This record gives sequence, C-alpha cells and structure tokens, in this order.
Amino acid sequence: MEIYTDLTEIRRPFTRAHVTIGNFDGVHLGHQRLFDQVVARARQNKGVSVAVTFDPHPLKVLSPQGIRLISTTPQKIELIERAGIEILVIIPFSREVAVTTAVDFVDDVLLKRVGMVDLVVGYDYAMGKGRQGDTAFLQLQGEEKGFSVMVMPAHYEQGMLVSSTRIRELVAAGKMRDVHRLLGRYYQIRGDVQWGRQRGGKLLGFPTANLNLSEEDLCPKRGVYVTQVIYDGRQYGGVSNIGYNPTFGGASLVAETHIFDFNADIYGRPLKINLLRHLRGEITFNGPEALARQIRKDIEVAQKVLAKERQKKLIAYHRSGDA
Repeated sequence: MEIYTDLTEIRRPFTRAHVTIGNFDGVHLGHQRLFDQVVARARQNKGVSVAVTFDPHPLKVLSPQGIRLISTTPQKIELIERAGIEILVIIPFSREVAVTTAVDFVDDVLLKRVGMVDLVVGYDYAMGKGRQGDTAFLQLQGEEKGFSVMVMPAHYEQGMLVSSTRIRELVAAGKMRDVHRLLGRYYQIRGDVQWGRQRGGKLLGFPTANLNLSEEDLCPKRGVYVTQVIYDGRQYGGVSNIGYNPTFGGASLVAETHIFDFNADIYGRPLKINLLRHLRGEITFNGPEALARQIRKDIEVAQKVLAKERQKKLIAYHRSGDA
C-alpha cells in the first residue's frame, strides 16, 4: 500500500481513483464494508482504491474534551492495508483545514489532487466546514461534476449498531465479547515493556510484563482480563491486570500481564495484548499470599477460556476448508 502523509506528496492525480473518506477509528466492521466496496469497484472499473483519512482525529483539534481513540495511527494503517486498499492519503488535520468548505474539499482535494471518479461513504458521513457536506450534498456534487457516489447503510451485528462511539462505550465497560463482535477482531493494546518493581515474580511467583497506560487514551475497564499476547510474531496466552495495583498502593495506570509458558527478557521490547474477556474488577487484597491465590484462580479460568477460543477457531477453520 502506498501511503501519502501530506497532499503535496501527490504529484499527479491517481488513475481512476475510487475513494472512501473518513476517520476510520478502530477500522470496525462498518469501515471494513466500505473498504470492501471501494476495492471491488476499483477492480471492476480498472481503477485504484484510495482511502482518505485525517491525523490527528479532527475532534482532537476541535473539541476541548478531545476524543479517546480505539486505534493508534500505526494500527489504523495496518488494518487499512489488510483490507486491500492500494493507496492511503493521510491529511494532517488542523484548524486551517477545518474551515475548508465542502465544495472546496471536493474540488481541490478529491477531484483535482486525488483524481476521484467514484466515492463510497457511510450513511452518516459529512465533510467540510460545519459538516455541510453530507451524503445528499455529495450525491448532488457527483451529478454535477461527474463522479458516482455510493452511500453505505448503517451496519448492525446481532442487533447492535456498529459505530466507533458504541465501541468506545463497550471498551470502557469491559464488554470485550461485544467489542469483538463490532470490530471483527479482539481489542488490542500495545506498548514497550517497562521496568516494574519486580514484585510479580519475586514476591508472588507470577512474573509480569508491564505496559504503561495513559488515562487520556481509551482505557478498558479496570480489572483482570483473559489475554492473548503477541511477541516477536508468536502468540501466547496470559492474564492481564489493568489498573493501579491497589494491594501495593500503586499510583500509575499499568497493564501487568503474566504470560503463560514464557521465559525471556523482553524489557524495552514491543508487545501486543488482545483483550478477550473481563474476569473481575480490581480488588485490594490483605497481602501477597491472598493475591497469589486469586491469581492462580484467574489463570485457571483464563486457560479454560483460551482453550474454548482455540476450539472455536479450529472448528471455523475446518468449516472453511469444507466450503
């Protein structure tokens, strides 16, 4: 996938650009349907598939409260590439960009710079100053200026509207199975392993890999989770505690993960953690022994959950093979 991080990097319009545009936070199942349409229409019409997005997220610039994002920009890029998009244009968002009118954005960016001949957007998309460029506006612009417009309807999974807003609410509530349904994958946190106080291994018998978290970011509900840990291209089971470690009077928000069947020095190395299920809230224990007993119980439950997940994947794999 070709990536452009500024409009000035685009030297000439792309050939028959089939475009979708949005913030795409989380790259959830609704976004993935947009990408599928763009890729299919581009192939059918011998064009190229293009996704246009913004960084930072516009609400990070325009709203005093900002927004807690489901995915980082590197995650978003990975997921858009995985969807088969050929060209990704990331427009640096600023207050100057925010005052661009919808007409100017269509003319100067999408038509002249990108070379758009076809546009696919979600049912609730709007662009330009004051969000004046809604789907009705875009369809009229298409009729006037010679590009086709497809508006994708709202997408539901098991009765739940698939939206970034809903996913943020579910993550904050620790409802990871519902999050999985709407994302089409597990919710993931990432970071470099930090030095901790070495209590997990020496005091409790359960060494942990620690990732520092920011309360300004989207933070899952505090407590213990069943997790999958991806390190150096391999996947391991684990249990993670997201919180402040109240038994030892912690003050920093940390994800502490005990990785099953793992023994390596990974300080400073990148780690990815998929959150499968919230097991329990964060508890203050009377001391290390009580905490260690509970961790053993958590591990037993986590291993059962992970075994069921492996069985589901195995069944799905065999079914796909039969098809």
